[in-house]
Amino acid sequence: MKLGVNIDHIAVLREARRVNDPDIMDALSIVKRSGAEQITIHLREDRRHIQDSDAVNICHLSPLPINLESAIAPDVIDLIIKIKPHRVTLVPEKRQEVTTEGGLDIVSNFNELKKVIDKLHAHEIEVSLFIDPVEDILQTAKELEVEWLEFHTGKYANIYAMLNSNLRASHHTIQSLELPRKALNEMLKYELKNLELVALSAKNMGFCIAAGHGLNYHNVKDIVKIEAIEELNIGQSIIARSIFVGLQNAISEMRELLK
Repeated sequence: MKLGVNIDHIAVLREARRVNDPDIMDALSIVKRSGAEQITIHLREDRRHIQDSDAVNICHLSPLPINLESAIAPDVIDLIIKIKPHRVTLVPEKRQEVTTEGGLDIVSNFNELKKVIDKLHAHEIEVSLFIDPVEDILQTAKELEVEWLEFHTGKYANIYAMLNSNLRASHHTIQSLELPRKALNEMLKYELKNLELVALSAKNMGFCIAAGHGLNYHNVKDIVKIEAIEELNIGQSIIARSIFVGLQNAISEMRELLK
């Protein structure tokens, strides 16, 4: 299984003080040296971490393919077309959210998405949709003619965290529900099985399959067992781990888990 390392949180630390350190460009060679196959960044509309100049420099200088996450904001799409990352992953985006809270609504936004996807394809950029693992929307994704689907694993990650009291669940999912462990275990099994079945269906339809969001050194082991998934994009947990062991070791440790 391939590993895409999301390096956004290096820029989060830099932007906290509006200084030049840490330099996100220093991460590029380390990510490659550590055995990852891809670098992922998210150029948000509010530019809260990755800046336009970061996106330009990373796309031009990265030794690895770039997966650039983006909403369908016209100014971001125009920049993407100029810098031509290997892949664009279209994601939902809300200004007030701490992190992406769910998958893209590809049914309600079909027409807008189709225009953006056709525009990206015209410039030879492959496209992925970041969606919830729901069987019913796969045909809509097929009609959008994208190459990749990336399934949102946030719900799985939050249930896992609640089952393990030393881990912290995200604030926006199932929090404050006092559920017995048996119920949580059943929910976790359901999420894993659903992800497995939907990923297999999507693969059989011709999509390449990725997954990500909330994955860490504790909960990734069961996701790795899903054969239809060929790539995981993981960021926050790797960057957090790197504070204590260094970025190369943090990536290498995650790479070993994916084997």
